[in-house]
Amino acid sequence: MNGIACLFAWLRRVFHALRRSPRRAVIGVAFAAAGCAAVFAPGAQAQSPWPSKPVRMVIGLTPGSGSDLLARALAQRLTPLWGQSVVVDNRPGASTNIATELVARAEPDGQTLLFGIDIGLTINPHLYAKLPYDIFRDFAPITLICDFGVVLVGHPSVPANNVTELIALAKSEPGKLAYASLGVGSQMHLLSELLANKAGIKLLHVPYKGTPQMMAATLSGEVQLAWAGMFSTRSLVSSGRLKAYAYSGTKRSPLMPNVPTFVELGMPEVEMGVWYGLLAPAGTPRAVVDRIHTDVAKLINDPVFRNKELIPKGYEPIGAGPDEFAAFLKRDFARKGEVVKISGAKVE
Repeated sequence: MNGIACLFAWLRRVFHALRRSPRRAVIGVAFAAAGCAAVFAPGAQAQSPWPSKPVRMVIGLTPGSGSDLLARALAQRLTPLWGQSVVVDNRPGASTNIATELVARAEPDGQTLLFGIDIGLTINPHLYAKLPYDIFRDFAPITLICDFGVVLVGHPSVPANNVTELIALAKSEPGKLAYASLGVGSQMHLLSELLANKAGIKLLHVPYKGTPQMMAATLSGEVQLAWAGMFSTRSLVSSGRLKAYAYSGTKRSPLMPNVPTFVELGMPEVEMGVWYGLLAPAGTPRAVVDRIHTDVAKLINDPVFRNKELIPKGYEPIGAGPDEFAAFLKRDFARKGEVVKISGAKVE
């Protein structure tokens, strides 16, 4: 009942009570007034349907990156579904910690979402002595969108054509083979240290500020090895500008079906993928969380979206729900903790 209707109903009750008896009039007025007060009380009105304004999707990487492009493709398709603009808000810096903290502190109304990446959620907590957020306390998992592996590539000058030869070369020249990464604790750094630990070799770590610089150094021969996405390196491998050694995923990528996985090569310890997921601030209503998951899952299962934005770019579609994603986060958190421990990586 809205406020005007309540007012008229109250007046009708007062009129009828007065006709019957003054005593009943007093009682009727009291009850009717209480009912109207409840209607007009702050917060008593029905909540606005979600979303009530543009939805902000925060990402901790720069515009133009592969992660950013996927987030924007998702936002573009969700806009008509939600009847509100979905705006991608790039907040790069501090290894995605800036973006992650921003969403952790946002209002839990479903209007601010995190396009989360494993580095900020399940790797950084093991690298930093203290973070301004806790992934299990401060977030409501919504959906695990997809994951993907990366391929170990090398400069053509490297006199090794497969992983066995590469390991033998590294053993013959300890610490001479250099690999590029995006910094301490990055997936590239952790994978390289996993490989070195498993194979009993020593590699030289050379960090770079961004992917363009990292790939330029690898292509020029400034460093001999790097890890990169299949989509971005496929043409470089096919043209002979890079060699592809092995893939970090659980199964071969359709983008480079001739490249074996480390699992196939008897090195399952070197299996590690990157994943993307959507999260909201803790306390976001479950109905809103479920609505977002349902709509995102529709897109992930839509053949047009899958075959344009996901599979051709090396992403493995998932679309897991809130509870499944929450369980995954706990497993991945434990797994990445073991990997960081092996690597010895720490960020002050």
